[in-house]
Amino acid sequence: MRLTVVTVGSEGDTRPLAALCHGLLDRGHEVKLFADHSTLAGPRALGVPSEALQGNIKSILPIGDPREKFRVAEALRVGKNLKEFITCNSASWLRAVGEHAAHSDAILFSSLALGIALTLREELRKTAMGLSFQPFAPTRAFCSPAMPPITLPGWLNLWTHKFMHRQLWGLCAEGASTARREVFGTMLTARPVYDFPVLCGISKELLTRPEDWPEDHVICGHWCQQKVDWKPPQDLIDFIGAEPPIYAGFGSPSAFVRYEALNALVDAVAGRRVIFSPGWSNIDRAVLPENFFIARDVPHEWLFARVSLAIHHGGAGTTHTAARAGVAQLILPFGSDQFFWASRVAARGAAPQVSRRGARNWAALRELIGFALLESTRQKARALGRAMVREDGVRTAVEKIEALDRG
Repeated sequence: MRLTVVTVGSEGDTRPLAALCHGLLDRGHEVKLFADHSTLAGPRALGVPSEALQGNIKSILPIGDPREKFRVAEALRVGKNLKEFITCNSASWLRAVGEHAAHSDAILFSSLALGIALTLREELRKTAMGLSFQPFAPTRAFCSPAMPPITLPGWLNLWTHKFMHRQLWGLCAEGASTARREVFGTMLTARPVYDFPVLCGISKELLTRPEDWPEDHVICGHWCQQKVDWKPPQDLIDFIGAEPPIYAGFGSPSAFVRYEALNALVDAVAGRRVIFSPGWSNIDRAVLPENFFIARDVPHEWLFARVSLAIHHGGAGTTHTAARAGVAQLILPFGSDQFFWASRVAARGAAPQVSRRGARNWAALRELIGFALLESTRQKARALGRAMVREDGVRTAVEKIEALDRG
């Protein structure tokens, strides 16, 4: 099969898709991945053919001086910036992806590429399949993962998912509509029908498939690169030493980590050695003490097997990779689906429970670290990891994609 894969987002979106593309290549399929240029180092290291989309997703974030105080107004602008980013670049994306998709058997896409993918499905009459790192289909079993986990009646849970579908389309609609008129000279459907199959790169150990999901929505297992051929620098090996250090990193939300939060983290680890990933921030050696080692572009699959605790934001990819490595976690969510994944790991006993308020109460961080480092927490984390290692999410997804050709 010839497959077009497209995502619009951070490395948390691109990394699992790179693993999936690698699995497809191993099975003899022709694949090309379209993603933001800042996220393509990993896919290219795996030998995945890729092309950078126009624009810079980092531009939507308030990446500033870590010595300054973070202001709420900066966070409030992110949603507006994201919509403008999608609107301004959609025509370029539609042309680039469409050129490849015109000769493909199917278009595989993740959430923010929805408008582009569904436009090409209609214009080119191609099969489209969603690739998701969160539960996508509406269900009565739980509320939308884009909301903090709360107990609601089944009908209201169902409504939250449908509401978030409308919000997602609201982000993409203007850009997709303008792009379609510009590229194809036709009009966009007012609101899409979510009638496409969806593969979820989610572990069954963290989420049981809801009984009211459509049959073509499948929980495959985490999409990860199981064998990582990566050579660490000697200074990192020396820092890890004989006793595993703590890992701390917040991915793209690192842009929101500023002076107060950073100092609270430094105080909370109480002199323990920490491998710190600055993510999408300007945090550097000048604002960190000697017990912190700055690590850039280190594969989580390699690193998490060598740390005692993973402190992070709760992105789906980071959460799954840490869980699969069998390491205890302390998840400090910033928003979106991160509260959902924090609650799922805590329910397995592999992380402390962090409330929406507690996630921002950095003064309580030392107590949370203590809970995460308890032997009972670490035992449950190892048990979760052993269960997840038995999953082969990439293989399951590849088989489902291959079934499109037979269908």
